Amino acid sequence: QVQLVESGGGLVQAGGSLRLSCAASGRTFSNYAMAWFRQAPGKEREFVATISRIGLLYYADSVKGRFTISRDNAKNTLYLQMNSLKPEDTAVYYCAAGNYVNREPSRYEYWGQGIQVTVSS
Repeated sequence: QVQLVESGGGLVQAGGSLRLSCAASGRTFSNYAMAWFRQAPGKEREFVATISRIGLLYYADSVKGRFTISRDNAKNTLYLQMNSLKPEDTAVYYCAAGNYVNREPSRYEYWGQGIQVTVSS
């Protein structure tokens, strides 16, 4: 089992920045590919970014150039630096752990509880 807990969300004005963290416990963090997803009200959960065990990075087109995913295996923590935030980035953000990087939520085995990010215009 892997337990994931997100933090760092909140309310920010458009153009601002936030950094999300996801603290992992349980099995060895470095053994997992990690990802961020988000879900806005009335919409399906969508892929944001993923990082492999060896640090390969993949982003959704909608966040490329604005968001940066990273991991610190010594601290068992995943990060998402979000810059130039837009109102359409408003959603509940989830971190997830799985065996391989993938853009499909169903490919990830473990999930955090989610954290709200609200971007005001």
